[in-house]
Amino acid sequence: MSHRSTSRGAHRRAALVVTAVSSVALLAACGGSTQPADGSGSGSDSSAKTLVFSPLGLQIPAMKQLSDGIKAYAASKGFDVIVQDPGLDAQKQVTDLQSVVQSGRADAVWAIMVQPSSATALVGEAQDAGVPMVLNGVPADYGLDGLVPGVSFATIDYTALGKAAGEALGTCINDELDGKAQVIMEESTPGTAGKEDIETAAKDALAATAPGAEIVTSVVASERSQAQTDIGAALQGNPEVTAVLGNNDEGSLGAIGAFKAAGKELPCIVDTGGGNDESLASVDSGDLYAVVALQFQDDMTQNVDQLASMVADPTAQGVQLTTPQKVVTGKG
Repeated sequence: MSHRSTSRGAHRRAALVVTAVSSVALLAACGGSTQPADGSGSGSDSSAKTLVFSPLGLQIPAMKQLSDGIKAYAASKGFDVIVQDPGLDAQKQVTDLQSVVQSGRADAVWAIMVQPSSATALVGEAQDAGVPMVLNGVPADYGLDGLVPGVSFATIDYTALGKAAGEALGTCINDELDGKAQVIMEESTPGTAGKEDIETAAKDALAATAPGAEIVTSVVASERSQAQTDIGAALQGNPEVTAVLGNNDEGSLGAIGAFKAAGKELPCIVDTGGGNDESLASVDSGDLYAVVALQFQDDMTQNVDQLASMVADPTAQGVQLTTPQKVVTGKG
């Protein structure tokens, strides 16, 4: 999905990928059952190549949606699919993948690694076995100096993501608030992949687009209820806030809830790296001004296409993929 390097412990290490993924309107669920770790494929064609997909964990609804979508699309590329469920456990994920690589069950692997640095040995084993992989992040996350044969990488352009969010919020402030606003900024948990790039780019773009906007406080936001609580507390000390630079779907929706609970208007709020069904519906309703939506359906197809290409030639040099993004506003 294309996806990305995530380094925190368990849920926190995965948060930006969850942000990115759980906030996106992925694919409509396409059926099929999840397989156990060493699993059995969907069984549609005994002659098909087997693609093993290892997401962060299927307790994340968007990861489950993605796995269902992969089953449908991968079949069109000649793949049967095994879906593993590491449950946000980095070591379990590596062990389960090593099992299918070493046993010869996997012909291709797409893994959204919970902790990329734990997969260094796995990458070498897959190369030795001639099993092509697409992994989240960049080669350096896996101890590699650059691209290597049989392994491709998919990542988010974090700087572009933050820039788009800052520009969208600045545009709202200029259009709706005469260019002046006090702003609450939601931040990612320390250690989240892309945190510094996103937040620096967002601040710079907001300042350039709406110089009259001022970030008066920030809160760490990863899940909705805590974001609502923390934004509510921030509002007590900053009652003139009229804009929020959201961190992800859950954080942004939590901010909306906090303003509603306080009986305050929130004319300008932008969801960074979002795009799940609820956040997109909030754009339609006017609760959200904009969502910088990561286009994971497009990302899914480019990753599966790349795996199909590498299966045809496992010795070919891997490539670096980037997740497409789109700013979605109520203006279309």
